[in-house]
Amino acid sequence: MSFKKDYFEIRLESIGGLGANLAGKILGEYGALYLGLNASSFSSYGSEKRGSPVKAYIRYAKENIPIRVNSPVQTPDILGIFHIALADKENVMAGVSENTAVVVNTDKEADEVRDILKMYGGKLYCVDALNIALETKSRVNMVMLGAIAKTNDFMCIEKLEQAIKDTIGKKYPKALEQNLNAIRRGYENVKCKEIKPDDKYDYIVAKDIERAWGYKNAPIGGINPCFGSSISNDISASREGYVPIFIKDKCINCGLCDSTCPDIAFQFVKGEYKGKESMVNLGIDYHHCKGCMRCTQICPTNALEPKLEKDVNIFKQHIRNKDLIVDKLDFEKVGASSFVTSESYKEDTNI
Repeated sequence: MSFKKDYFEIRLESIGGLGANLAGKILGEYGALYLGLNASSFSSYGSEKRGSPVKAYIRYAKENIPIRVNSPVQTPDILGIFHIALADKENVMAGVSENTAVVVNTDKEADEVRDILKMYGGKLYCVDALNIALETKSRVNMVMLGAIAKTNDFMCIEKLEQAIKDTIGKKYPKALEQNLNAIRRGYENVKCKEIKPDDKYDYIVAKDIERAWGYKNAPIGGINPCFGSSISNDISASREGYVPIFIKDKCINCGLCDSTCPDIAFQFVKGEYKGKESMVNLGIDYHHCKGCMRCTQICPTNALEPKLEKDVNIFKQHIRNKDLIVDKLDFEKVGASSFVTSESYKEDTNI
């Protein structure tokens, strides 16, 4: 891929915590200070927290061409997807054509990734950024930067490494060596496959997202009728490699896991434990679990163990998402916590 148009555009799709915002800033500075190009970069994100959607936009232009466009990148020359779970999110693959290089953090093979992304065409670059980051004690964004540099003929890996030395190296000198190692391994280990457009998947046109609620039909006062905002909130894309595995035989249904979980991922129903009526733990809803691992630290019986996500099929473990009903558990009726509803709180606790 070469610099053929007035603008060369990059879009990074990620979630908070994987470093896409910083990667966008580095790419912007890299283009301006090390490649001699005009460059601009900015990010778009909601609440600035781990697990929330993040998009970063970078534009390059040759020295004699000013950048006068400040809108989000809709038809990227390079699309970086920092987590494969983003594949089914809105507009992630929008604007990807046969001229786009798509760089994905995944340990899966290209053909499988193409089907997951429903990719129309282009060049697909797959790199196991998460595993490399774990091995090098670095971050996913460093590996992705190295892989992105491999997609074209004007990004120089040596100059990118120098940019890292001059930015991250000065601020975090102790982490410089592992970051450089991660970038180099991302550059060397990324695999490319050309995807020719066919009738399998359609081109997705980039467009503004229209929400079901607007100013005319939203509830008065903007009230969210779903307690805890947890019913439709899919934060599975925020996991960074580890997931808790529930071992039901060790569970004593103490509820400590539910108390410490920030995302209400544990599901309890009325049942029987040791011959007495009790709230029984069904396990983890991985649709809502972001992998913070607090539950594994607080469990007194080791009924929750940390495992590498790539080594287990979490969708065979317990509850996939709100659309599955297990033992008559109705996800539409969960309240402020998963086993105490807002309607029954005072009654259940004798307050």
